[in-house]
Amino acid sequence: MKQRFTTKLIQSAVAAAFVLSANTASAEGSLSIYHWFEYIPQEVLDKFSKEYDVEVTMDTYDSNESLLATLKAGKLGSYDVAVPGDYMVEIMRNEGVLDSFEPSDLSNFGNIMDQWLDVSFDPGRKNSIPYQWGSTSFSVNRDMYDGDIRTTDIIFNPPEELAGKINMLDSQGEVLALASIHLGIPQCSSDRDQLKALNALLQEAKPKWASFNSDGAKDVLVSGDAVAGMIYNGFSAKARNEGVNIEYSYPKEGFIVWMDNVVLLKDAPNRDNALKFMNFLLEPENMAAITNFAQYTAGVKGVNELLTEALKTSPESNPPADAPAGSFIAVCDEATQKLYDQIWTNLKK
Repeated sequence: MKQRFTTKLIQSAVAAAFVLSANTASAEGSLSIYHWFEYIPQEVLDKFSKEYDVEVTMDTYDSNESLLATLKAGKLGSYDVAVPGDYMVEIMRNEGVLDSFEPSDLSNFGNIMDQWLDVSFDPGRKNSIPYQWGSTSFSVNRDMYDGDIRTTDIIFNPPEELAGKINMLDSQGEVLALASIHLGIPQCSSDRDQLKALNALLQEAKPKWASFNSDGAKDVLVSGDAVAGMIYNGFSAKARNEGVNIEYSYPKEGFIVWMDNVVLLKDAPNRDNALKFMNFLLEPENMAAITNFAQYTAGVKGVNELLTEALKTSPESNPPADAPAGSFIAVCDEATQKLYDQIWTNLKK
């Protein structure tokens, strides 16, 4: 799915000023964003555009892997900022597609929550700021299945009632990570037997899945085209809020946690406006608007008191007391990653 949102602010007063002075422009420039689908409200983009007199355009992607592939295929230099997940920030930095900045470049840098300030995937926050964080697991339509869903068997060894009615995210990192969690093996294993077991699990489960769909993960549950499916917790909350009797699972085997981040891209055509936008997002009021829309959790101080009560008490954002700790997606070395790439390629054939 690809969308484009454009905000053009051309006011008569500014136009008149342009006529009067060759040094006055009708706008302060542009900002080009590469973002996840359905992940930022238009009013936030409009607010930034109006506040800084900047024309904002945005394209969307449906996985971390497609983000990187697009940039490497020739789009680097076309966008100013993107919003990759934690592990992809590290990969993108290693691939040389990120620019760096100093904390002093962002007057709101101090609004970053302490727990997200010095992170392993971006030590000292030299390339990114926190956006939203959440979890990836799966949801089940409780009108169609009333059994135990606190197990990853629902996805990888589904009961007969769910077989052929499951949607999987079209996301290599998340599918392979959850499958590894299910098997209880390391995410970046080079053990031949463990890799064979991972490949066998996926190949045996594939006939019981109906689709691979990330940007439509919510919609297929809402429409009934899928009875169960891998999904992000905020997406699941949105589906439930649309009136579908679905339940998000925190399985006993474990689940994925992630932190999405706004990164400054190398060769950004509008670098100054990119930094303005990043600083704008670190304002609690602006990030709270995004969080209330996206239904996840922010990494910015002062946001919690601005959230809706429904979000504060959402079951998708409040794991049960007996839920295990979530796992971040691991970054493999190049040789090991090639093995996982092959497993994914075989799965998608």
